[in-house]
Amino acid sequence: MNLKRILKISRPRFWIYEIGPYIIGIVAAAQSTQSVWLVPSVIIFFIFFTYPANIYIYGINDAYDYETDKLNPKKVSYESLVLPRERQRLFTHIFLVCLPFLLYGFLSLSITTLIFLCLFFFFAGFYSATPIRAKARPFLDSIFSAGHYVMTGAFSYLLITDILNNSFSWTTLWICIAAGMAWAISMHAYSAVPDIKADRDAHLETIATRLEKKKTIYLCAFLYALSAALTFPYLGYISIALGVVYAYFMYISLNTTEGRLFKIYTYFPVINTLAGMIVFFTILLF
Repeated sequence: MNLKRILKISRPRFWIYEIGPYIIGIVAAAQSTQSVWLVPSVIIFFIFFTYPANIYIYGINDAYDYETDKLNPKKVSYESLVLPRERQRLFTHIFLVCLPFLLYGFLSLSITTLIFLCLFFFFAGFYSATPIRAKARPFLDSIFSAGHYVMTGAFSYLLITDILNNSFSWTTLWICIAAGMAWAISMHAYSAVPDIKADRDAHLETIATRLEKKKTIYLCAFLYALSAALTFPYLGYISIALGVVYAYFMYISLNTTEGRLFKIYTYFPVINTLAGMIVFFTILLF
């Protein structure tokens, strides 16, 4: 398993989904304090949430998903198909890449911040891995998928409060976690819609196979709206504007073909990156 193949498994185009929450959590906690970006622990965990975190997420996912993935053309062309004979080597690589960061966390972080780092590992790992394998349990699949992205943002927020020795409001943090969960659950549920046929062929039940296409998309639209409402006190009309954008994409997805729906899905890394940048500058400047 060469470097190019390992890198493809880590889905570089999706790294922003972990880096983004990490950066937004830092900005929310530090605001205009520029010096925190040079603190060693901030740099170390920024590095972690690039390749190491993503090979952990997607490597475990692909290792456990062979029976489904071999029936899904998207996995062969757009993503990567991990063969059973490659699993052990992949698991060893993931362990060696992630262990130094986890050990550093145990040695340097406060208990509260360390708990959120461990929650990232828990949600990201057991989304795919047995015995929980949340991705094969409708509704739990979206919760676990959302959980590791949101825990990343909460972790970086608490990391900065530790560094600056700042107090913070648990109420505000939990509201933001709820908003992030609503947004990320919607993103996961939407991504499962193009896979409905392949998942059914592999006898894998997901939130999308349970609710069907239209009900899943309606749920996504509701959750995007909920996320916008929860963040309105902090982001103002930016929340409403972003909510409208996502609602529009849900609307045009309702009556599209499977191929067209997948095409829309491939736009979301760009859409989400732009949305994250808007949230970043809103927090930073206002």
